[in-house]
Amino acid sequence: MDFIGENLLPGRLGHFFIILSLVSSIAASFTYFKSTQKRLTDDGRQWKRLARIFFITEAVSVFAIFGIIYYIVSSHLFEYKYAWQHSSITLEPKYLLSAIWEGQEGSFLLWSIWHCVLGLIVIRKEKEWEAPVMAVLSFVQFCLATMILGLKLGSLKIGSNPFVLLRNEMDAPIFSRPDYLSLIKDGNDLNPLLQNYWMVIHPPVLFLGFASTVIPFAFAIGGLWTKDLKGWTKRALPWSLFSAGVLSLGIMMGAAWAYESLTFGGYWAWDPVENASLVPWLVLVAGIHTLLIYNHTGHSLRPTYLFFILSFLLVLYSTYLTRSGDLQDTSVHAFTDLGMNWQLRTFLFLLVIPSFILFFKRYKHIPYIAKEEETSSREFWMFVGALVLLLSAASIILMTSVPVFNKLVSFFAGKDTEVFTPLAFGEDTEFTYNRIQIFVAIIVGLLTGFGMYLRYKSTGKSNLKRLLWPSVVALVVASLILVFGDVNYREHGIGYLGAIFLAIVASVFGVIANASYIWIGMKGSMKRSGGALAHLGFGFMLVGILISSSKKEVISHNTSGVFINFGEGAKEKPGENLTLIKGIRNDMGNYWVTYERDSAHPEKPLWFYHVRFESKNGKDNFVLTPNAFVNYKGNEGLMANPDARHYWDHDIFTYITSLPDPEKNKDTASFVARTASIGDTIFYSNGFAVLADLANHKNIPGVGLGSQDSVTVASLKVYAKTGSTYDLEPVLINKGGQLFAEPDTVNAESLVVRIQKVSGKKVELGLKESNSVMQYITLKAYKFPFINILWIGTILMVLGFIISMMRRIETNRLSLKKI
Repeated sequence: MDFIGENLLPGRLGHFFIILSLVSSIAASFTYFKSTQKRLTDDGRQWKRLARIFFITEAVSVFAIFGIIYYIVSSHLFEYKYAWQHSSITLEPKYLLSAIWEGQEGSFLLWSIWHCVLGLIVIRKEKEWEAPVMAVLSFVQFCLATMILGLKLGSLKIGSNPFVLLRNEMDAPIFSRPDYLSLIKDGNDLNPLLQNYWMVIHPPVLFLGFASTVIPFAFAIGGLWTKDLKGWTKRALPWSLFSAGVLSLGIMMGAAWAYESLTFGGYWAWDPVENASLVPWLVLVAGIHTLLIYNHTGHSLRPTYLFFILSFLLVLYSTYLTRSGDLQDTSVHAFTDLGMNWQLRTFLFLLVIPSFILFFKRYKHIPYIAKEEETSSREFWMFVGALVLLLSAASIILMTSVPVFNKLVSFFAGKDTEVFTPLAFGEDTEFTYNRIQIFVAIIVGLLTGFGMYLRYKSTGKSNLKRLLWPSVVALVVASLILVFGDVNYREHGIGYLGAIFLAIVASVFGVIANASYIWIGMKGSMKRSGGALAHLGFGFMLVGILISSSKKEVISHNTSGVFINFGEGAKEKPGENLTLIKGIRNDMGNYWVTYERDSAHPEKPLWFYHVRFESKNGKDNFVLTPNAFVNYKGNEGLMANPDARHYWDHDIFTYITSLPDPEKNKDTASFVARTASIGDTIFYSNGFAVLADLANHKNIPGVGLGSQDSVTVASLKVYAKTGSTYDLEPVLINKGGQLFAEPDTVNAESLVVRIQKVSGKKVELGLKESNSVMQYITLKAYKFPFINILWIGTILMVLGFIISMMRRIETNRLSLKKI
């Protein structure tokens, strides 16, 4: 059958480039392997030249695949399942890229693109280490290429192809028609919560961080493979710093997105997918510190190998957790199972097993110094810090992996056997994680502070004396915070509160000590202060986390008397959500709050709710516009995006928690006629109204009415049982002998009044009482104090990584010149 209107050329080109990418990547891996085996020989150099051709071909193929997908999505070619599933005609152009990496196939492709970019830089810069590093990277690229292959061998599915046709993937009667495309008017659209600028910028940065962990990993594997167990360390250090900097930026961009645009009520929810991105970063940072120890003292090379290998393997494991479907009951971020679990596991084991076999095979040959470090030395405490980070990562990943452990147990013990209880999203997971990580914060906060004052190999008393003033200042500042800051974690007991106090002291010490080290020890030279600046930023982050979380305050306590039932098991509490009736001012802490109006997106069922905040002291007046979808595209329920007001010392953070459902609140009430003259009283169920005036106007210029047309306005004063009063002015227009009624409404009273007939000085009014006319929103509002400390800390830490990376690149360049 010939199908009308299908554009099959992009799909065919896409299939071709997927195959070319797959073949080129395995060919590049093999030829780089041969080049590594024959290093420093003419044969090795010839293999390397051939390998470069294959890798460049593979890079061109990957970029071509991405370009074709972008064309399909932007052209709304809904004959392709990927375009239909992730986009729509009404999707704004700025979100087209987001639609690509919303799906699993697109995110794998994004990962692969960054590998291509990094690989091209390695080819240009790394000379003798190009072959072993690129052999590893090209093999990883081959594994990623299989993820979008889409090959079916009987019941076995290898990858998910983004170029499959919708008619080949869905069983529906319309696909028996040659003109089925004429019946598909629009696509499924991008998830409303992802139609946000963070979705455009966050995934590329995070995936660059994930992708870049392969470079330190490849250097470590290359060192073990070639038996050049020490030569790679200086070359790998800038790469590891780059990876840690980008990954930390990507993680915290996700935190900022959660804070600004999702409804977690904060920036970190210990969601399993969030945890899975944090763990590789913790291990990578531990590896950076042990690598610095080795480069300065010769100690800790073995742990460095282990940490760099683990950091990338944990990225692969987090990929498995995110995409296997194992976490879909405990995470709001996880993908559903696409039937690729066996492939994800194979990808993981293909790299885990050879890596550890090689590591343990070479373990005895890895240089080490039998003499233990001095306890007064910098390297001793750096190693302690690295171990603490490793233990932190281990505790997080073990708790996150509970659903995976249960699956393993059920595989052997029988279906639905559950040994461990998973921490489901929506439960109080914060304390479960925080009661462990708070001790990590205490130790790391202290280590980042005094570690910079220690010297490698041994530290004299004169250096330790330099810690006196930073310690005194830190104790004073921390004491002021604890005494006057009203730090409140009392709901979990005095022991936990004490740990919080210690963590604040430690983090403030980290800030003061590192600032002092930069200013006095480094004489303000930022070029030499990358490490101290990163530590300073991390200290600021800890301070921001501890203070903002402890003083996070719900300010939307219900004062309206209208309570919303959120249902059993809901995370929202009725008493912490304020219902605002349109046009009615309500009391909210230090503010008067009014739901003034709403506005709609021109093309989507997306509503923006304009809520005015007026401070009671008269100094502040602003409008926030949280928005929401309701029952969008068959997804029952509310999809809300918050809005926030930012100040230097706090934020006001709001989001919609409940809206009236128009489908469930249809207006079935009818108007009841009441005849009245001026001064008459008209009763309704919750009060009465007085007809104050009745005016008739003719010859009104500029409104499109003729000389014989007229407008009648009835002025009514409404007195409610609550004691509130309202003004109503329904209008009746007589145009060319035809009557047009314009009712007026008191939303708070669910009262609608219209003029039905005018006879002399008497008027027939129509009154209707209907709950469907009451327009309201239910709002959750938080006050986050000193949240900006967290974001400032993030920027400083990332800058510290970048400065350190640039310095190491310059050091390596000068070393090569000397050679």
